[in-house]
Amino acid sequence: MSALLSARGVSMHYRLKRGWFGRGEPVTVKALTEIDLDIEAGETLALVGESGSGKSTLGRVLIRTLSPSAGTIAFRGNDITALDRRRLRPLRRHFQIVFQDPFGSLNPRLSIGRAVAEPLVVHGLAKGAALRARVAEALSLVGLDPAWAGRRPHEFSGGQRQRICIARAVIGRPDFIVADEALSALDVTLQGQMLGLFADLKQRFGLTYLFISHDLDTVRQIADRVAVLYLGRIVELAPASALFEGARHPYTQALLAAMPVPDPVRERARIEAPLRGDPPSPANPPSGCAFHPRCPRATDKCRADLPALRTLAAGHQAACHYAD
Repeated sequence: MSALLSARGVSMHYRLKRGWFGRGEPVTVKALTEIDLDIEAGETLALVGESGSGKSTLGRVLIRTLSPSAGTIAFRGNDITALDRRRLRPLRRHFQIVFQDPFGSLNPRLSIGRAVAEPLVVHGLAKGAALRARVAEALSLVGLDPAWAGRRPHEFSGGQRQRICIARAVIGRPDFIVADEALSALDVTLQGQMLGLFADLKQRFGLTYLFISHDLDTVRQIADRVAVLYLGRIVELAPASALFEGARHPYTQALLAAMPVPDPVRERARIEAPLRGDPPSPANPPSGCAFHPRCPRATDKCRADLPALRTLAAGHQAACHYAD
């Protein structure tokens, strides 16, 4: 495999004003800091971490709906970091995003056929009979009747609306899809159906996914590799099997320890070691390793020195002084 998207030294920092009516001293919020990441063509890379860790921000930076404060983004080896809106426009057809809320992602005044057709219309890829045929094909691919193309979003269930959003994402044959908590609003049965649909579309079209989720059980089913984010930094990156069988970073280990066990007897007997406290503020991150205030293994070295993301085994990296 070769890298489809690459990030090097990517940071995303915001300057916000505090206090009533923004009259306080501005503060810098460090949403992402010095991210190095390659996403290989044809893989599903999962991005996990607690709320506020920077997952959604990274997804949007990679497809340039947000511009990074520092670093570079490359698509198929070509630097796209500094491209303006006009020069980015032809590349937009290669990137799509599926959001968590399917109803909020669809214009209630548009028929689903028009919503699904939008990427083809915007990029001038089809019109007339050819456009209608492509819409019918996309709806069929996601298990919806093409005869429903004239209906409005409110006439569909949550699972059906998410299928409509997926049809819209794949109709232009993109290279890369960001699925941003795309399954979290669905029940377990629908999640299973959507996972099967994502897998089928990946095989059919050779898609590459960035799958953003807080549900590690879902991640285990779909991901080829997993990147773990904590306070805007990657703290562990590994093949999915290696991470679930032998996580090296204490934060990843804590996340895995909190996963429910499907066996009710084992679940009742399980001793869960929850993470201590809340994540620090990205506006005031701790010195050294950002995880040290919550880490049971933290030492003075952790409080003073930022650990580098280093290779521990083939394809397995972790940012911890004591990972082995």
